[in-house]
Amino acid sequence: MKTLKRYLRLYRVFIAQFFKLIMQSKADFFVGLLGFFFTQITGIAFLYLVFRQIPVLADWTLDQLIFIYGFAQIPRGIDHLFTDNIWLVAWRLVVNGKFDRYMLRPMNLFLQVIFENLQPDALGELLVGTILIVLSLTKGIVIVDASHILLFVVSILAGALIYTAIKLLFASFAFWMKVSGPVLYTAYQLADFAKYPTEIYAKGVRFIITWIIPFGFVAYLPASYFLKPDVSALGTIGVECLLAAVFFAVAYLVFVWGTKVYESAGN
Repeated sequence: MKTLKRYLRLYRVFIAQFFKLIMQSKADFFVGLLGFFFTQITGIAFLYLVFRQIPVLADWTLDQLIFIYGFAQIPRGIDHLFTDNIWLVAWRLVVNGKFDRYMLRPMNLFLQVIFENLQPDALGELLVGTILIVLSLTKGIVIVDASHILLFVVSILAGALIYTAIKLLFASFAFWMKVSGPVLYTAYQLADFAKYPTEIYAKGVRFIITWIIPFGFVAYLPASYFLKPDVSALGTIGVECLLAAVFFAVAYLVFVWGTKVYESAGN
């Protein structure tokens, strides 16, 4: 309990310093926020354009796909907001030797990385996702009761953990490769496949995004539970939670292993 209180206090200190930094350039903050918001809007516009030509996609209607799209944005936005600093491990903290500063502090290395930065641009993703979910509720296409609300929250948190685990795993390769940014970027881009029903893809792609890099479990698969009355909670939300725990445990172990073999680099 004392350790938890200590880390929460340290997190408040880190975040307070971060907000002081970004408030020195308020224009950059708001431009970045608006840019991310409009990026999400273009994705929704693409869905509308597709459905002008194909009214039904693999037995899913436009309203249902809008819900899946919004559902996908919320866990991604949470991960983006709180753990975006992991990208720096992949791109430059290891190769430049700047990871040294984490090694010298008497504090958990992973928590140091994620405590150091928030990404306000993620508010654009969270805003768009929330708007789309609310719109879906008004159209009556989503099953709403106490159990579904609870499982919605659980699924969102598990999905965010899957995003973080995948990011941490591929970023940790930098301890051996020095720069793992391109590998992480390629893997992370597969998340876009999760915004659409997985049955529209070939079996190989479906297997990869479901079980190898399980982005299918951060959007389409759990979202289907809230749209279809015959979908099992255990087979969707339950499996999602299990995968989140397993993938994060594996990613964290690889990260810890990487820190033990880390050698200060630089120029």
